[in-house]
Amino acid sequence: MNLEFYRGKRVFVTGHTGFKGSWLCRMLEGVGAVVTGYSLEPPTTPNLFSLAGLEGKMTSVIGDIRDFASLKAAFDAARPEIVLHLAAQPIVRDSYKDPRYTYETNVMGTVNLLECVRTAQTPPRSVLNVTTDKVYQNNEWCWGYRENEPLDGFDPYSNSKSCSELVTHSYKNSFFADGSVAISTARAGNVIGGGDFANDRIVPDCVRAALKKEDIIVRNPHSTRPYQHVLEPLAAYLLIAMKQYEDKSYAGFYNVGPDESDCITTGNLVDTFCAKWGEGLKWVNKYDGGPHEANFLKLDCSKLKTTFGWKPVWNFDTAIEKSVAWSKVYAAGGDIPACMDAQIAEFFDK
Repeated sequence: MNLEFYRGKRVFVTGHTGFKGSWLCRMLEGVGAVVTGYSLEPPTTPNLFSLAGLEGKMTSVIGDIRDFASLKAAFDAARPEIVLHLAAQPIVRDSYKDPRYTYETNVMGTVNLLECVRTAQTPPRSVLNVTTDKVYQNNEWCWGYRENEPLDGFDPYSNSKSCSELVTHSYKNSFFADGSVAISTARAGNVIGGGDFANDRIVPDCVRAALKKEDIIVRNPHSTRPYQHVLEPLAAYLLIAMKQYEDKSYAGFYNVGPDESDCITTGNLVDTFCAKWGEGLKWVNKYDGGPHEANFLKLDCSKLKTTFGWKPVWNFDTAIEKSVAWSKVYAAGGDIPACMDAQIAEFFDK
């Protein structure tokens, strides 16, 4: 993947103030893309968008993806060539607490974005809707899901993302069947990395406990997930968007996940984190009887690998190492943008 492709390209990113969005915008801004972001205010305090030094270096529009008029005004002003749709309500447990908001954001947000594409005077050439590995009907089986498996997420978050996929399929068939706009979806596994401050995610929970010098509370150490460093799916998104920009026949649906050896249990993840962090950090198992979440989840990423020659760059051990390194820079009040740029450079030099 050559980031130079994006130099000078007009790129519209929804959800740019979130964890993945902030890393993505740092990558794009660093290579000289003309970036417009549309998102709510950063979802946490502290937040990566503020720490990443992006203020003033890109056009940042604060708005709700459910507000079509506001979104369309920002979209039309940006005149994007490439669209990366990351805006979402991304937390499973929060979706149980507020399912209506989750569906409004994840389903109607996608409708609103695709309406902007459909009604644009000069439509973008390449659109990527980022969904999740949880869109599949989960049978708790031991092999990875492929792109042609049934979509039927269980909880409101996962199901709303399944709906977002179906909306994308419908728009693609109904309005862009002539290939005038290349549209894909990317279904990524669990991401980890420096700068995630969300609740109910395991690495942020680990970092918070480590900084407070407390034991890490783990609610389901036996669940298996396809963990990957945040730069892995972002690089894949940029690769897909670039390839379909150059050749619309690449538009489709792609799983993005780690190699099978890096689909590990949450307990293994926390063990590795404790070892990398040091300082006597340890964890305790405290199942809290919370709502249903998938126990076993893997992706088959053969399509992405065979279509584009893609393969993961950093294995799980390195992903945890980089997450810890970022967090220690943060804890010491160090230079976060420099740390991010160094990790991005190292990743792409591989």
